[in-house]
Amino acid sequence: MVRTTSLMLLSLAILFPLLLSLLWYQLDSFDAAPLPMHELTRAPIAAPLRNSQMLHGSEKIAVGKLVGPEDILYDSGSGLLYTGCVDGWIKRVTVNDSVDDSVVEEWVNTGGRPLGLVKGLHGEIIVADAAKGLLKVSEDGVIELLTDSAEGQHFKLTDGVDVAEDGIIYFTDASYKYSFHEFSLDILEGRPYSRFLSYNPSTQQTKVLVRDLYFANGVAVSPDQKFVVFCETPMRRCKKYNIEDGKTHTFVDSLPGLPDNIRYDGEGHFWLGFSSESTNLWHYVQSYPLLRNIMAIITKYRRLPPILKSAGAMLVDLEGKAIEHYYDPSLVYITGAIKVGDHLYLGSIVNPYIIRLNVTRYPATSSA
Repeated sequence: MVRTTSLMLLSLAILFPLLLSLLWYQLDSFDAAPLPMHELTRAPIAAPLRNSQMLHGSEKIAVGKLVGPEDILYDSGSGLLYTGCVDGWIKRVTVNDSVDDSVVEEWVNTGGRPLGLVKGLHGEIIVADAAKGLLKVSEDGVIELLTDSAEGQHFKLTDGVDVAEDGIIYFTDASYKYSFHEFSLDILEGRPYSRFLSYNPSTQQTKVLVRDLYFANGVAVSPDQKFVVFCETPMRRCKKYNIEDGKTHTFVDSLPGLPDNIRYDGEGHFWLGFSSESTNLWHYVQSYPLLRNIMAIITKYRRLPPILKSAGAMLVDLEGKAIEHYYDPSLVYITGAIKVGDHLYLGSIVNPYIIRLNVTRYPATSSA
């Protein structure tokens, strides 16, 4: 009798969570869609030079003072770093030889969630604010809304941004369904709710240039002003938009990780931030909408299980060819990278600091 009771209790302990999960699944309205997996089956490209333990020798800037420094802008004129944090502040950072001596200034608070940052043509900062839209912040800190909708559809997650020499601003709305705090649901649902857009300050006109994208993210204008690169995070690729004819082509595909921001380095290369490598488990989850439905339900009540790892940054040339790859197994949610002098700076949506690595002292090598 005791043995029978114990078995019954064990069975209930196993079945109850399963039945509860199935009930939640039946009641939940979330409905993941099949992804174009034929575009995600190719083996990931590899850079010839790699540093697979980039945290070794790295430094943390302004620990606890920069929570979620998603994108990093370097102003060569002032020598300051600008970054947008989860509390809505765009902060200015003076980085000294010793990171312990770094100074953080709260510059302006957008009242939203500032993501992409770029220096405008007249000293202003253009901000892709996930909650507010496309903003302009003057040198003296005055905030102006440029646009928050296109074709009658409001932005829900304004993300990456760059400015061309003719003043046209190119940016992405990563999702017109989900907000920043729900970004994982957009990726799990697997539907193209994203758009690549432009804003003309002279005419105040917002145009949708490319629609039906999968979580379009970082944006970078080419140095010759002929094309713009933007990233599609879950598809592990970046696309190239030709400014003259409006046609879109693949810039780099089958990336080894999930690309986030992209930034031109002024030396003939782009830096890509990777929030994670493309793990076998993540690929498996992507393949089955049912699994993504279950994960979406779990996300609403608790954190996702650890399926991400080895975040970092990759250097590619103007043709999209991989050159260097910096990453570390314990890193996740790295969102952007920028190189200033000998140092590579990495942003994140979760870390309470900026990571800095001296790439001259700790370079990517062919034996990594």
